[in-house]
Amino acid sequence: MFIDIHAHAYRIPVPGLNGFCSAEELIARYDALGIEKGIILPIVSPEIYFPQSNEDILEMARQHPDRLIPFCNIDPRVLTNSPNAPLGKILSYYKQQGCKGVGEVMPNLPLMDPLVQNLLMHAEAVGLPVIFDGSDQLTGDFGLYDDPGLPQLEHTLQRFPDLILFGHGPVFWSEISRLETPGERSFLFNLKGEQIGRLPTGPVQEGVVPKLMRRYPNLHGDLSDFTAYNAFARDEQYGPQFMEEFQDRLFFGTDMSFPTMPVPLPDLMIRWRDTNKISKTTFEKIARENAIRLFDLE
Repeated sequence: MFIDIHAHAYRIPVPGLNGFCSAEELIARYDALGIEKGIILPIVSPEIYFPQSNEDILEMARQHPDRLIPFCNIDPRVLTNSPNAPLGKILSYYKQQGCKGVGEVMPNLPLMDPLVQNLLMHAEAVGLPVIFDGSDQLTGDFGLYDDPGLPQLEHTLQRFPDLILFGHGPVFWSEISRLETPGERSFLFNLKGEQIGRLPTGPVQEGVVPKLMRRYPNLHGDLSDFTAYNAFARDEQYGPQFMEEFQDRLFFGTDMSFPTMPVPLPDLMIRWRDTNKISKTTFEKIARENAIRLFDLE
């Protein structure tokens, strides 16, 4: 019923240091949730997790070709740590190996940093879509920094009109509505290493995300992790309207990391379909058909 465009797994998980799924644990959750297959995204930047290799992702996908689909990932600081790094050669190689996109890109650099822009320039040239995570701070966090109102994202969409860029995570999805305070855009780590903060709640007063979606056809929506669910579930009227309007550029995802991670989005989408809040066509597009079309899965 569903195709997951955003999940994580480690070929050899590190007990006690990260709780990520193995490939087999991820597939077991897929069976329980009614997910046909999913894209696994390597983590290569060291800001929060242990980096893993693209080869690990390819190996897991080769072991489970009917269930797992590989992305590649490149930290924009690799090779020469400069905006002239020849990253296109690496991306072309991994595309030839079967990788369907780039991500999850999440070094703690500004989105408009020349190193990041160089990576995106090469992804556009090679023809690979990019999934990135964001942050509302520099240092002490992971993800590409952007300001309130997402001006760096808008300039990036303008600069690379042929690059399919997926908005994902709290910094993006909190701005489906106008912000009450800038601090509700994301979480942060306290001095004990614990994540603190809050997500926006209450009815949506249309924010910058739908405006960017209307203006830039290369912007797509990654519905994985709880922050996307919160953006839709917080307003039972606006959430379905957003799905209907952007049905061709929204993609189901889980951001599955640990084996017992809650995934509430399928139940929400099924309920909205069954109560005619979204059409069956919209449900099918977001659940699986958009992924099949964009990533050439059949």
